[in-house]
Amino acid sequence: MNRRLISFCSSCLLAASLVIVLVFPLNHARAFPLSEEEQEILEKSLSIIEIDREIARVEMKQQDTERSMLNLSKELAGKEEKLLIAQERAGARLRAYYMGEREDLLAALLSVNSWKDFFTVLDYYQLIMERDRDVLTGYRNELAKLNKSRKQLAAMADELAQMKDDLMMQRERVIELQRSVDGKLGASADPMHLRAMIEELTAYWENVGLHEVRRYFKALASAMMDFQDFLKDHQDSLVSENGGYVLVIREEDLNAFLRGKNDLLSNMAFLFEEDKIVATGSREGLNLRVEGHYTVEDVPQNAIVFHVDRLVFNGLELPDTTRLELEKDFDLGFYPQKIVPFVKAVEADIQKGTLTVKLKLSL
Repeated sequence: MNRRLISFCSSCLLAASLVIVLVFPLNHARAFPLSEEEQEILEKSLSIIEIDREIARVEMKQQDTERSMLNLSKELAGKEEKLLIAQERAGARLRAYYMGEREDLLAALLSVNSWKDFFTVLDYYQLIMERDRDVLTGYRNELAKLNKSRKQLAAMADELAQMKDDLMMQRERVIELQRSVDGKLGASADPMHLRAMIEELTAYWENVGLHEVRRYFKALASAMMDFQDFLKDHQDSLVSENGGYVLVIREEDLNAFLRGKNDLLSNMAFLFEEDKIVATGSREGLNLRVEGHYTVEDVPQNAIVFHVDRLVFNGLELPDTTRLELEKDFDLGFYPQKIVPFVKAVEADIQKGTLTVKLKLSL
């Protein structure tokens, strides 16, 4: 039990590592501090890139959903045809009962003159009854499949409608951002310089930046699956309290542990501040700042879920679409009941220098 509990608490700890820092060098930005105008234009340009990428992703998902709906509609038509056949067969069997054919068979069974004939008729009767049950069961199964397909089709239609709404909203955001950038460029004293900075940022983000950010998030998510040794070195972090346990993680212990776990994480620093975790770091001119918080959720299962509140790349804040994508693709939360079934997380509290996780027994 202690080993399983240690495994769970270690996973809690890694979840604290929930932030990654890595941000990208822009030659102009490194040579000179960005002016307020440059900061605004580059940040909006980066948002345009990322929202355009989200639009492309949603459009692809929309096409996949439309194809799935078409295939399901064809499948549904075939099931409806099978259902009609099953319905006719089931109806014929039921009519036979009500019209007396079964009573005639029973009468034949009772009128035989020998045990041999009796068992012959009985076997025949049982075969008919089994066939009737198969027909009726088949009808019910086909009906259940049909209803399930109808629900799936309705859910897909709702999902498709939501995707179309999302696309419209994101396209409007891009239009507004592009309009603002164009206006700033038009009013700038040196629009060619700004356009060159935008092109450099775009090329660097698309070819290096996004890949590196995702690589660090992937490293952290992977570490969540292999984070079982912390409590062996910090057994005093876990104490029993009021029918449960309290795990207190100090930021200096976390940083030391992570830096020894993976070279890729050796240049990161995790800070526990009031109600949030901040991760910052740099590598080969790349810099990133991530801020986030935890929520305890019980649906679909008990979990402590990490949310990315801010993602800042080379001083440029990325849009919500990027944050949500990273949350979805890389799970940095943890699930107590997967490790210890009778333990339930009830609170994750972040204070200056510490993360406190409260667990209670759930028997």
